[in-house]
Amino acid sequence: MTGFGTIETAVEAIKRGAEDYLTKPFDPESVRKKIGRLMEVFQLRGRVAQLESDLKQCYRSFEPLVYVSPAMQRVLERARNAAETDAPILLLGETGTGKEMLARAIHGGSSRASGPFVPVNCGALPRELVESELFGHRRGAFTGAYSDAPGIFAAANGGTVFLDEIGEMPKDVQVKLLRVLQEKEVRPVGGTRPSPVNVRTIAATNRSLAALRADYLREDLYYRLATVVIEIPPLRGRSEDLLVLAQHFTSRLAERYDRQISLNRGALELLLRYQFPGNVRELQNLLESAAALSHDDPQTITERELKPLLNGGAPPEPLKSWESPLAMEQVEKLAIERALRLSDGNRTRAAAVLGISRDTLYRKMREFKLT
Repeated sequence: MTGFGTIETAVEAIKRGAEDYLTKPFDPESVRKKIGRLMEVFQLRGRVAQLESDLKQCYRSFEPLVYVSPAMQRVLERARNAAETDAPILLLGETGTGKEMLARAIHGGSSRASGPFVPVNCGALPRELVESELFGHRRGAFTGAYSDAPGIFAAANGGTVFLDEIGEMPKDVQVKLLRVLQEKEVRPVGGTRPSPVNVRTIAATNRSLAALRADYLREDLYYRLATVVIEIPPLRGRSEDLLVLAQHFTSRLAERYDRQISLNRGALELLLRYQFPGNVRELQNLLESAAALSHDDPQTITERELKPLLNGGAPPEPLKSWESPLAMEQVEKLAIERALRLSDGNRTRAAAVLGISRDTLYRKMREFKLT
């Protein structure tokens, strides 16, 4: 507040931290208007800070996912955008592509991150107990119900329910699930009064979208679950991710067994030709089996050790006519280029993405003439 409303006074006040100033004499209404505008500014700043914090949390939750391929970049971008909403999500992908891991990342990047994440495999639940497992039951509702049980949806209140293999859920239970999703309330088996629940639903299936809609899910439930549909591509369609994942898993195995473990060129080329029907999970189990069968330090996993482990010893696919002898180098170069792009040129982060040391990255960059 000043009786001398000059430019010099205003500049000096702002330098000292003032947001605005009033000249005398003034009326209360002008004070209220100025303070109201300042409060809007402060609230906006707080909102921006909160959004920036949420965005950082979202990206941190996706950091454990290892990828460099454009196909997975698109999947992760869609998943990050979906995480910022509360919409139901349907994940499509073959067995072993990492649907539950992606679901956990979406939960961790959402406003529900502090709440529980409750996964359930719908195909593993006994048919006669599906309803009570999902929605809970009251004591005496059926033989063996000796006490009240809350059920999965009540246990996930404030968080996320992950319904894996949703296509295996019986149709009669699907009707009750639809009501839970629509009404945001659950009634336990044997109960007479519903209870409100606040959960986000992420469903997943290894079946095709067409088969799911035609044969396995009620149409009304499908539309309720599939507000956002995200399809995870199979591992055989993204060879650059295969190399990065193989390096990632061998690095983790080396830490676990406290010895050096690596793959030679022949083993990597064998993996690149293999179709991986079990996807990322099969790759991880394959490398764990190879590491567990040896005590060498350092250990170099070769194609001879891997061949008997490939899907019961099945031979890998032969090289296609268009694949050159340099296919391995081409894939390595592509993976490095994309890791650098994902890391905005930061070589330390790129090396971490690739699961290699900075020295190895520099050597490979010189080898491939990457600047």
